[in-house]
Amino acid sequence: ENPGKMLGRLMGYIFKNYRIHIIVVVIGIVVSVLANVQGTMFMKTLIDQYIMPMLQSETPDFHPLAMAILRVACFYAIGVACTYTYNRLMIYVSQGTLRNLRNEMFERMETLPVKYFDTHAHGDIMSIYTNDIDTLRQMISQSIPQVFSSFITVVGTLGSMLVLSVPLTAVSLIMVALMMFVTGKVAGLSGKYFVKQQKNIGKVNGYIEEMVEGQKVVKVFCHEDKSLEEFKALNDELCDSAYNANKFANLMGPINAQLGNLSYVVCAIVGGAMALGGFAGLTLGKLASFLTFNKSFNMPISQVSQQ
Repeated sequence: ENPGKMLGRLMGYIFKNYRIHIIVVVIGIVVSVLANVQGTMFMKTLIDQYIMPMLQSETPDFHPLAMAILRVACFYAIGVACTYTYNRLMIYVSQGTLRNLRNEMFERMETLPVKYFDTHAHGDIMSIYTNDIDTLRQMISQSIPQVFSSFITVVGTLGSMLVLSVPLTAVSLIMVALMMFVTGKVAGLSGKYFVKQQKNIGKVNGYIEEMVEGQKVVKVFCHEDKSLEEFKALNDELCDSAYNANKFANLMGPINAQLGNLSYVVCAIVGGAMALGGFAGLTLGKLASFLTFNKSFNMPISQVSQQ
């Protein structure tokens, strides 16, 4: 009901035990994004100042071009190293956080009265330690870094796009608005069913645990058919919620990918016409850089929608 408050509590819990690690992760994400942006931005210089003059020269000198390509490779190498570092750190942080959560949950449950365990299915309680905690693992190790990285990428890419071409940036933003509208609609449906799926997993686990533990009672009172019927009903509910949750989640990727491709094609056509006509000082080098940024701009939005 209040995901922002929940995320704030989770980040506070993580930061309490892994303050230094999170700071290093943030620095790694920022450096990685800036290295990639700088490498893409340098493509404009590479084409306009090195490749184009060489095409017009009868005796081209490849040494400056080779050095320029080497500099671009260095930018991307720094980005790869930082990405590897912060991903490894987030694995350590996520596993340590889940270990602490399980320990605190176990200590807390040892203080609860017997009434709690009599009024809650044992399988449902165990589902908290397994399924729900494992969902947090994915959120901590993948979703949170991905969202932060995407935010930095969008800001850096948008600034670079504005420097290269304001008209083409306006075209890209229109397509991004369309992507965000579609994502909001589809993600709302997916999120509703994911919540229902987690609840149904708890119900199924609880029912299985009770029936297996009470197998003697079930057989004595000839309750096999009834228990099987009730299990099938719970299992069908879980199947339905899981099917719908993953159906809408998996639809978002192809939808956003096609909208991103459409944005790329529109910018390529408009930008090509502008470059050939010399409109607004757009060159082939700027257009090549801009189209790369267009892909970089759409990709984080698609990734965040998946998370």
